[in-house]
Amino acid sequence: MASVAWWPVLQLLCGLLLVVSTPVSSNWMYLGSSGLSPLQPLDANAALSGPDQQQMDLTPSAKAICAALPGLVSRQIQVCQAHPNTIHSVSDGARKGIQQCQYQFRNERWNCTTQDEQNIFGSTLDRGSRETAFIYAVTSAGVVHAVTQACSLGNLTECTCDMQRQGLPTPEGWKWGGCSDNIRYGIQFARQFVDAPERAIQKKQRNVRNLMNLHNNEAGRKAIATLMRMQCRCHGVSGSCELKTCWRTMPPFAQVGDLLKRKYENAVQMKPTKFVRTVSMKSAKNAQLKRGVKTKRQAPLSKSDLIHIHKSPNYCVQDSKKGILGTSGRVCNKNSTGSDSCDLLCCGRGYNTQVVKQVERCFCRFVWCCNVKCKTCVTMMDVHTCK
Repeated sequence: MASVAWWPVLQLLCGLLLVVSTPVSSNWMYLGSSGLSPLQPLDANAALSGPDQQQMDLTPSAKAICAALPGLVSRQIQVCQAHPNTIHSVSDGARKGIQQCQYQFRNERWNCTTQDEQNIFGSTLDRGSRETAFIYAVTSAGVVHAVTQACSLGNLTECTCDMQRQGLPTPEGWKWGGCSDNIRYGIQFARQFVDAPERAIQKKQRNVRNLMNLHNNEAGRKAIATLMRMQCRCHGVSGSCELKTCWRTMPPFAQVGDLLKRKYENAVQMKPTKFVRTVSMKSAKNAQLKRGVKTKRQAPLSKSDLIHIHKSPNYCVQDSKKGILGTSGRVCNKNSTGSDSCDLLCCGRGYNTQVVKQVERCFCRFVWCCNVKCKTCVTMMDVHTCK
């Protein structure tokens, strides 16, 4: 059997022991903020396939590490043990989701604040608000994006490019080729791993909040599928396009974040109702979730919509019990009319102005040979912060 890289494993376990010592609830999303990757490769020769790879995946070290990861339900531990190297991509995907969340809400009253604990989003996930809906959607989409990308790059042995249409002609005269992103595998894996906590709870007791989370997880995955695009390359003499090869590729994750932010702004509030009888999962969604009545004429709910069951709290004032930091001390833009304006961000409390000296290099020029000489420029800037 191949030798195990014990030092990275011991490093990881030590780091996990420090994390486990924090007495808070946790979930898988914290993997995106952990300084350590959840699983180091078990061996330098990780490109094995077939029985050898399966044997490596089920080594005691893989089992121990997956079981030691805090916040995972039993089904997630099973997926981790079956695909230990794919958990690297889960960590990358969660990180993508967290970073995109913070970027999209950087100028909002709620700016997707995280904390250095296992429960990375704190009390925000305790509420069924539209902010929670966005978090579930963007982190689910992040896992799909990262896993699919790892497949295309050849970093995973259990998946490759999507070769289903490889070499097939089309009526337009071009052929499918290249390396199409295997989004089907990414979505399938994300359903197994990301949805596992909600499905585990649903087995014990069906409730509307878990259905909300499952819906938003799927909405995040559908956002990537919607934005899949086709890239082509021409082949021919002198750059002519006598033969064209095309493949499907994922969008940059920033585009996924933009789409989900628009869906957040148009999120649908649902009214929870009690179960009348035991029904299937699909029927339960329709039985439990009822669109909130705002107008007489309503558009049908789409599977790609974000949904929530609670109104967003007041993010203007600090509330430690609800994990709300407030907007006091946030930098605002006095000249803006958007969400970063001092009027909106400061919630009408006004703002303080401070003159800050900024020193930077300027008027740089190249001097032969081989130096760059710059002058030092000093500018005075007005910085506005909310009271």
